Amino acid sequence: MAFSMDLPDVEKVTEEVKDELVPAPETKEKLEKVAENNTEQLFTFDLGSLQDRREIVSSIDTFGNDIVEKSTQKNELLNVRLVDLSKMGGENGEIVNGLSQLQMQMKDLDPSGIDFAKKGFMGKMFNPIRNYFAKFDKADAVIATTIQSLGKGKEVLKRDNTTLEVEQLALRDLTKKLSQQIELGTQMDDAINAAIEKAKVENVDEERIKFVEEEVLFPLRQKVMDMQQMQAVNMQGIIAMEIVRRNNKELIRAVERAENVTVSALRIAVTVASALYNQKIVLEKVNAVNEATNKIIGATAKMLKDQGSTIQQQAMEANISVDTLRAAFADTFDALDSVTEYKSKALPQMRTTISEFKKLADEGEKRIEKMEAREAALALQNKNNNG
Repeated sequence: MAFSMDLPDVEKVTEEVKDELVPAPETKEKLEKVAENNTEQLFTFDLGSLQDRREIVSSIDTFGNDIVEKSTQKNELLNVRLVDLSKMGGENGEIVNGLSQLQMQMKDLDPSGIDFAKKGFMGKMFNPIRNYFAKFDKADAVIATTIQSLGKGKEVLKRDNTTLEVEQLALRDLTKKLSQQIELGTQMDDAINAAIEKAKVENVDEERIKFVEEEVLFPLRQKVMDMQQMQAVNMQGIIAMEIVRRNNKELIRAVERAENVTVSALRIAVTVASALYNQKIVLEKVNAVNEATNKIIGATAKMLKDQGSTIQQQAMEANISVDTLRAAFADTFDALDSVTEYKSKALPQMRTTISEFKKLADEGEKRIEKMEAREAALALQNKNNNG
């Protein structure tokens, strides 16, 4: 059997079993000689001897019985065993259930389906990374229990395969012997049939021909047919065991992948998802800082540009505008001229005003002197009158 990674093909396994159970050419040659010798004995033994007849009939009756009986017993045990094994890998089997449960857990925990970047009010209320790891922590215990159960199932499958291999080897050995018996029966059938035809041509005793046909050839063919049926049953058993054994190997590999690869891949995915989430947060902060820095730099540059040009413009111009100074000097000169002109005009007026004020003062002084003299006279008169 060539090395192959393909799943077992029933037809291919059947052909392999058939090819393996076919007697080798040297075995066929030996059986052919036995068939020829037995056929020769059938046409040379003492037909009148009841003992010889009984021995020949008994030999035909017991032909292959031991192999058929052992094969029957083996098939009965294997049928029970295969039914038990089928429960292990069926829809309700422990391993199949375990793998199905693990598959559901893995799909539920697949980080690629989680939106770790959820924002807004709901994102703040229900932190996606925190919720994810809480779910992972809960599922981790279930996964560990499932893996432990799968490990036990794997050991059961290994023991089953060991048992199957032993039983299969025993059944193969029985079937090989059965195939040799069938080959011998077929060789004898051909030889006896040819001998009968020859005997009829040579006018051999009809009683002997009748005995050979009825007591030898007929039961021999029945035996060959029975053994062929048993051979087919054995082959089915061997094929069934081979397929179960190969499927068990695939299940064992599936469990080992789940133990060594699948769960490790999940834990790595969870770890990487966490790291990527943290990196995303840091990257967002860095981008925010960079964005703020860029805005500050841009604003500063704009201010520098605008203010710098203004400063340059003001630096290039005088502190006080020449036009302003010229206008100021002109106004000042006008003011001075106005003052000079005012003084020139005011001096005569001021002299006149002073003269008028002097006249008024002199007139006032005279009036005051008259008033004081009158009051003094009145005071003296009052004094005299009272005296």
